[in-house]
Amino acid sequence: LSLDFVLQDQYDIIDKHTQSGLDLVEKYVKFVKERTEIEQNYAKQLRNLSKKYSPKRGSKEEFSNHQAFLDILNEMNDYAGQRELIAENMMINICIELTKYLQELKQERKMHLSEAKKAQQYLEGTYKQLDNSKKRFEREWREAEKAAQYAEKTDQDLNATKADVEKAKQQAHMRTHIAEECKNDYASQLQKYNKEQNQFYFTDMLQDMDERRIKKLAQGYVLFADTERHVMPIIGKCLEGITRAGTNVNERNDSVVLIEQHKSGFERPGDLEFEDYSQGINRASSDSSLGTPKGPLELLGKNKNKTFRFPFSTTPTPSPANGPPSPKFGRDPLSYCLMEINKTVKPRISSFRTLKRMPVDSEGFTHLPPEQRRKRLQQKIDDISKELQKEIDQSEALGKMKDVYEKNPQMGDPASLAPQITQTAQNMERLRGELNKYESWLAEAGGRGDSIRYSTHSLNNNGAHNPNSPGAISDDTDSSQAIYTEFDDEFEEEELAAPIGQCTALYNFPGSSEGTISMQEGEVLFVVEEDKGDGWTRVRRNNGDEGYIPTSYATITEITTSHGSVIY
Repeated sequence: LSLDFVLQDQYDIIDKHTQSGLDLVEKYVKFVKERTEIEQNYAKQLRNLSKKYSPKRGSKEEFSNHQAFLDILNEMNDYAGQRELIAENMMINICIELTKYLQELKQERKMHLSEAKKAQQYLEGTYKQLDNSKKRFEREWREAEKAAQYAEKTDQDLNATKADVEKAKQQAHMRTHIAEECKNDYASQLQKYNKEQNQFYFTDMLQDMDERRIKKLAQGYVLFADTERHVMPIIGKCLEGITRAGTNVNERNDSVVLIEQHKSGFERPGDLEFEDYSQGINRASSDSSLGTPKGPLELLGKNKNKTFRFPFSTTPTPSPANGPPSPKFGRDPLSYCLMEINKTVKPRISSFRTLKRMPVDSEGFTHLPPEQRRKRLQQKIDDISKELQKEIDQSEALGKMKDVYEKNPQMGDPASLAPQITQTAQNMERLRGELNKYESWLAEAGGRGDSIRYSTHSLNNNGAHNPNSPGAISDDTDSSQAIYTEFDDEFEEEELAAPIGQCTALYNFPGSSEGTISMQEGEVLFVVEEDKGDGWTRVRRNNGDEGYIPTSYATITEITTSHGSVIY
């Protein structure tokens, strides 16, 4: 059933209905735009919130509850990204698409209404032509009937001449012919009008446009929900991450981490003993009595390796009846006992107080407790070892480059490398001195140096062990210090490194300098060590021969990274 046929005389209603449909599409587009703005503002606020509570870059949390909070902030940041994705997809798939489609509908509606107006005007003109042809046909047909009747009457009239009869018949025949032409013209106009009327009243152009508009709007409604539904799995993972962060909190482990970070290394103090000052004045019972606490003399004499000698009086006095004889002092025994106690107790207390009063040695970390000092010294040794390894690698690379320049002067001037070689050597000597200094401090602190040791630290140019190196153990070193340095004298045979790729030689290379290896054009070698920026690559043959070749003399076919991926 056509909408135009049913409402053939109510085109204004069709006009209003289609216009209200376009207004609804425009209203829905505005609604979705406001929704995207809300999502974007929400995501922005979430990101600002995460940024506000996030710590500075480079900081590392060792406590599980702090790390869990950082994980929650990261998950919230990812959650904000999903909200932004929702806003972006809604803007692209709904707002932009419907806005473009709305413009097309407006143009199409305008065109259809214009064509309908023209068709209506044309239909009215056709109807006028039809009416005129109908009236003419009616008039001519009546005239033809009158002419036919007059010809028949003339033919029956006896007084009419033959010429009158022929004239009447010709007139009737002419009128009849004209009437037939008017009849045919009327039929043609009628057929034309009916055709135009069918095209006008039975054409569903506006109906098709309106139904397409409704279908497109319905798809926009569905996309409104699907856009958010598509990111729900990722949002769910964010929420699972927040839950996992909460379940990963380990309160016991946090306590252990705190203890490991800040434990001082001092032994836990023992219980304070009861000091009965009344025993020096009046002993109420014998020393062997179970109910009599020991006096200060017995407390002071607990250390077997230390003997306290008290000046006794030369005049003996009788002992009490309920106990053995007690020594008499030449001076007040109570004040003497207190003085002896102060000699043993006060120095220990003052030693703790002087920890803050002593000048801070930040380089040797002597202001820290023993355990903290060992940790800081070990960390410093590791840092210096890494810097030293970099300088050693750079020194080796400069040496190889110098050999190449000496054998191939066209590649460069060896003298130009002298400042860099000198500077590198100075840096190595400085770092070795610092390493020796910190390792000696670590040995004094009772720590075991777990830093990376290099053969260049403990071997001289002749390959002999250097007694001045940090790893050297002197004859007068006690067994406790040997425990921390004995691993420096253990050198295991270096295993062959696994190849990390392959390379193909582009040119012949003689390999005449020390540390290099010769190769022929087209030869395939295994890559053992990548180019570190010095222009040399370490390779190996199938027979086990290893050496360095110029990186520019070969093409690397594949390199396997530490993650297992292959780079061609």
